[in-house]
Order: sequence, then C-alpha cells, then structure tokens
Amino acid sequence: MSGGLRPDLAAIAEMIGEGTRVLDIGCGDGRLLEHLMTTKRVDGHGVEISQPNVNACVARGLAVIQGDADTDLSEYPSQVFDVAILSQTIQATRNPRKVLSELLRIGRRSVVSLPNFGHWRVRLSLSLKGRMPRTVALDYAWYDSPNIHLCTIADFVALTRESGAVIERALAINARGQTRAMRAHAWGPNLLAEGAIFLLRPRA
Repeated sequence: MSGGLRPDLAAIAEMIGEGTRVLDIGCGDGRLLEHLMTTKRVDGHGVEISQPNVNACVARGLAVIQGDADTDLSEYPSQVFDVAILSQTIQATRNPRKVLSELLRIGRRSVVSLPNFGHWRVRLSLSLKGRMPRTVALDYAWYDSPNIHLCTIADFVALTRESGAVIERALAINARGQTRAMRAHAWGPNLLAEGAIFLLRPRA
C-alpha cells in the first residue's frame, strides 16, 4: 500500500505522471488527491457532491469544489487536464455514457474504476437466493444503494468502445482491493474480479 492509500487508489496513483494537471471527480475525502499532490507534485483539483467532504478537503488545503458529475463537467474546457479521474463513481451517476464522454473530452487521459456486477459471487447469489446480492464491493441493500447503474466489466468495455475510447491499461481488483494486470476483453476478469481500473484515452 502506498502512503496509507487503499490498494486500488494506490494503483490509480501509479498511473499518474509527475507534475501533471489532474481533476479528481467524486474525490470524496480528498485522500487520493492529497497523496498525488504530496508525492507527485501534481496540479490537483477536485469535484465532490458532498458538501461535508468538500469542507473537509478545503480545510486540508485542497482545491475542491462542490459539483455533480452528471451536470457540471460540461463547464470545463476540452483537454484542460492531463488526467481526469473517476474512482468508484460512474455506477452512481444518472448518465454514465455522458459522464464518460465528458471525461474523455476534459482529460488527455482518463482513469475510471468501478465495481463488477458480473463477479461469480454476485451471479451465484442471484441464482440461489433470487435477491440482489451484497458483496465487499457492493455492500448495500438494494433500496439503500447509491449505485443506480450497475454493470459488469464487459459492459464497461463495450461502453468505452461505443464512446470512442482506447483502453491503454486495465487492472482487475480482488476482494482485498489488490490489483493485477488484465486483458480488458478476456472473460476471466468479468467472472473473477471484484472490480476494475481502466486507463483510457480518446480515439484519435
């Protein structure tokens, strides 16, 4: 683990270059953004929907504003950031396709992480119990979940193709948050990974 970060956030941090201009969308408590600014001297900015989280970030000296990924990304100029990050957030947006398109427009590169609803435990629970499952990555009752557009890794890969994105790197996330390289189009991660991280760029 890097600097006390969750393993998946540490894996995202490793994808970010020194001194780059970064926008972290849905930055939460700002832990990843602060880590990047401290260890990689990035020019870091954040967008977060929760006002208490925004207040906490600002109190720690982070350039974070309140905003909604579904409605506010269109205000940013094209290609203004080297990297736009959307970590564990796309499944909670109302229009994931639009949000992904905005990410690809705003950033020269985009990093997206998400839980995998195609994991074998999810499939088994649905088959045996006939009810929406709860896992480490998706630990909510169906009526209390912020996740409104659950998808599988294969679903997201298809969305990247439809959105004109090129997958430069893909990592599978296990139940402990640890990551390993994966082939984005392989069937194995769609069945075995709890989640995934993708490094994307717009198709030329």
